[in-house]
Amino acid sequence: MVTRLTTVRPRGGRWPGVLAGLAILLLAVATLMMAGSGPAYRGEFISLDEAFNLLRNGVYAAGGAVAVSIVTLLFSLLVHRSRPALIATLVIVATAALLYVPWQHWQRAQQVPAIHDITTDTQNPPVFEALADAREAAPNAVDYPGDATAQQQQAAYPYIKPLVLDEAPQMVLAAAQAEAEEAGWRIARITDNHIEATATTRWFGFEDDVVIRLTELENGVQVDMRSASRLGASDVGTNAARIEKFLTALEARLE
Repeated sequence: MVTRLTTVRPRGGRWPGVLAGLAILLLAVATLMMAGSGPAYRGEFISLDEAFNLLRNGVYAAGGAVAVSIVTLLFSLLVHRSRPALIATLVIVATAALLYVPWQHWQRAQQVPAIHDITTDTQNPPVFEALADAREAAPNAVDYPGDATAQQQQAAYPYIKPLVLDEAPQMVLAAAQAEAEEAGWRIARITDNHIEATATTRWFGFEDDVVIRLTELENGVQVDMRSASRLGASDVGTNAARIEKFLTALEARLE
C-alpha cells in the first residue's frame, strides 16, 4: 500500500503574505522619501519645491502602507493567519511613529501665525548689521516687518520678553557667547553689546539669523534678542522657541 503525502495549503493562499510584503515595501519607500527629503535639499541635490513634493509623496506612501496593512490584518484574521496579521500590526505602528513628527509640525502650523521674525523688543528690534548682506540675498527682508507682525507675535507668544540680569555686562556677554557656541550657532560678529549668529535647522538646514543686544541698566543688563528666518512665510514657532530656550539657558548659566 502506497501512502501519498499531500501538502496542505495555508488558508487564504499566498495573498496574506503578499499583502504583508507590499505593506513593508510601502513603509520602506515612505521612510526613504520622508527621511531623505531634508538631507537631499540640504545637500543641494534637489530644490525646496522638489523636497516638499518628496515629503508629501512620502506621506502618501505611508498612507498606502496603512491601508494595505489594514486589509492584510482583516484578511489574515479572517483566514486565521497569525504571522501576516502580526506584520500588518507592526507596519501600522511603525507608520504611525513615522508620521508623528510631520503631523506635529502640521498641527503646530495650524496653531501659530504665519510670521518668521520674532523679537523681545517689537518697538525697537535689534538690528542685523554683519548679517545684513546675507539677509539681503535671501527671500525674507532684513528689516523688521512692523506692527502687524508685532501684534501677531504678542498674541501668539506673550512670554517672549526681554531678560534683565543683575550681572556685569562683560559677564553677560561672555555667557551669551558661550551659550550661542554651545547651541552650535555660527557666530558672525561680537562687539561689547552685540552678538550676531546664524542657527541652522537639523533636517532641512534652513538658516535663521539671530541678534542679541545688551543694554546696560542701573541695576544690571537687559538682554534683547531677535531671531528671523531667511526663508518661508511661517517659521512654525521655531524662532519663538529658540529665543525662549536661549534666554532660559542664559539665565540658568548666570545663576
